[in-house]
Amino acid sequence: MGKITKEMSLLELLQTYPRSKEILARHGMACQGCMGSALESIEKGAHMHGIDITLLMNELNQLEEKGP
Repeated sequence: MGKITKEMSLLELLQTYPRSKEILARHGMACQGCMGSALESIEKGAHMHGIDITLLMNELNQLEEKGP
């Protein structure tokens, strides 16, 4: 388990932290079904959806502190 960074792929995030799906969905990112999730970073996905990356990363890092 590593630190969640904005450069991490969405697929890696979802595989390492399955509960991240709930956070992404709350922000309008249905990444688990998106083919781009294997290649897109968290930052790129957030940008494409018009999501504040700082806010999203704060929520994801809280998840990281709790563990997968």
